[in-house]
Amino acid sequence: MLARHDLVWLSAAGWQRAIAAAQPDQRSAMERWSLADWPLIVRRQDGNAQADSISLGLALPPAADAGIKVKIALNVPRAEVSRHSSPMSLAALLANPASVPETWRSALTSLHTQALQNDTPLFVYGSLALQALTGLAYVTSQSDIDLLSYPASQTDLASLLAVLEQAGAELPLDGEIVFPSMQAVAWKEWRQIMHDAPAMRILVKESQSVRLLHPADLLATLKHCADQVQTEARCLH
Repeated sequence: MLARHDLVWLSAAGWQRAIAAAQPDQRSAMERWSLADWPLIVRRQDGNAQADSISLGLALPPAADAGIKVKIALNVPRAEVSRHSSPMSLAALLANPASVPETWRSALTSLHTQALQNDTPLFVYGSLALQALTGLAYVTSQSDIDLLSYPASQTDLASLLAVLEQAGAELPLDGEIVFPSMQAVAWKEWRQIMHDAPAMRILVKESQSVRLLHPADLLATLKHCADQVQTEARCLH
């Protein structure tokens, strides 16, 4: 099952169909992606998308003169996906240090080590991941480091937040916590609500919608996952 932020590579037929349906000013970028065999990113499913299609995004590097970010939205038949993978791991990113700004490398390496020690591996999306995947210049002085984590228990979640909060003193961290139900929340918002007002509802991103839920509903999925850790594959992402 494909989830938000997963990486998707299209078949040749898929690219042909997508390029033919694209706006004229988008076609050259899409042709470049096709020739380079770079992935597209799974995004929230469009409400009007066909049941057998997947909603994807192609984000171009920011324009050098204006910093404008152009994002191309596609809906592609699932049959035209040739392969897919989870988001890039922080370990894979650090294995190619040239794609990481030098000022971030040491602190990111330390963050990676601490996350593994706490059994909460991290994954990367956004500008930093796209720069590593394509070799194009996505990261600017205003860029955040967008991280994903998939905690399997409340202990994992507490460890994750402690590690992120410590690393955030040195790095411009952002990103999401993805619960076993594949519902995601911004980790900074989660930390703030749990500290100030745990009875408040929090914005939750799902595969097809966005809604408000009570944190307790999400914490309950962690308890369920911990009980079935041997059978819930995505809990062990």
